[in-house]
Amino acid sequence: MTTTTAQIPVADAPAGPGRVGWIAAALVVLLTVAGVQALGERSGGRALAFAAGLGALLGVVLQRSRFCFYCHARDYFERGDARGLLAIVAALAVGTLGMHVVMTGWLPVPMPGRLPPDAHIGPVSWALVLAGLAFGLGMVVSGSCISAHWYRLGEGSPTAPFALVGSAAGFVLGFNTWNALYSATIATAPVVWLPHHLGYAGSAAVQLGLLAGIAALLWRRLPAEGAPLPRAASFGAALRRAFIGRWPAVWGGVAVGAIAVIVVLRLRPLGVTAALGSAARTVGEHQGLVPQRLEGLDTFGGCVTAVLEHFWQTPNALLVAGIVAGALAAALASGQFTPRVPSLRQAVRGLGGGLLLGWGAMTGLGCTVGNLLSGTMAGALSGWVFGAAVLFAVWAGLRLRWSL
Repeated sequence: MTTTTAQIPVADAPAGPGRVGWIAAALVVLLTVAGVQALGERSGGRALAFAAGLGALLGVVLQRSRFCFYCHARDYFERGDARGLLAIVAALAVGTLGMHVVMTGWLPVPMPGRLPPDAHIGPVSWALVLAGLAFGLGMVVSGSCISAHWYRLGEGSPTAPFALVGSAAGFVLGFNTWNALYSATIATAPVVWLPHHLGYAGSAAVQLGLLAGIAALLWRRLPAEGAPLPRAASFGAALRRAFIGRWPAVWGGVAVGAIAVIVVLRLRPLGVTAALGSAARTVGEHQGLVPQRLEGLDTFGGCVTAVLEHFWQTPNALLVAGIVAGALAAALASGQFTPRVPSLRQAVRGLGGGLLLGWGAMTGLGCTVGNLLSGTMAGALSGWVFGAAVLFAVWAGLRLRWSL
């Protein structure tokens, strides 16, 4: 057995896309490039063009490397395969180094009472733990986190559209429970940013040390066949493998961490729910489904939501659109674009799991990308707490599913 077979699940290793797939992928790439160029030529459109272009690159990385928090956790809990979780650790390590360097330019002295602008640094309370548990269970029910549902939309997933609709409904539900939770715990919860207590160097050192310890533990669970991919017979064969076979998970983790750092140089820290949440809040307010006043919500950074008439013309919306386009191009080029008619079970799972995902993301002020990745990279204790709650919920949810 070669390591290529071990690296790529049977369902993820198609024979190839064929000529039609290549042509369709090339057409998607051309349309994406044309769209980015058109955005860049608009007045004030450079940020939108940057978001769409970088989103497309992120979509390719996510789809090719199968970077999915739920899938990686499930691989570990069900098969003892730690490669996916190591990819997440790699993303956090790369992002921690980059973000701490960037933040020194935003806030040269990390004085108490001041936080980097727009960073995913949230209050730590039992509401955050509850949000992480709900989000993790939503991943188990729907089969993915929100970021993975976006890129799987580009693969033709029959569940993803329902999960995203369910997530929007979950945001509306979260807006309706926000004021009660805010009064009960969030308003007085501490906002813990490690550089306030350790400085930038100390914060980075502590986080990298923790990540190194986690990586050392996970390293023991690497499968015997988890070595690097064998050398291809020719450059053409290597190029074909890059398009058709899945990339090693750790490559995806390093790339995601690097992209997260690049994003903050021009935009807000990486997140994939701000546009979805803003859409839910805007529509919800117009329909009288959302409270007119959401106590303290707009004072927090991260994946903020706002009432916007043109929420689809924001950088976050273009980033998400780029992710779908990039994933679609990658899936077409690899022969992994497999649209199917959804079954009733898939629709119910998507809507139910999405409801939990949306409520958890709204209450926790971010999802596994915005809260766990961007928050932890920035040295926020809230990112670690949310991530631990999500991981526990996935473990518990899988054990419950096994027992049924």
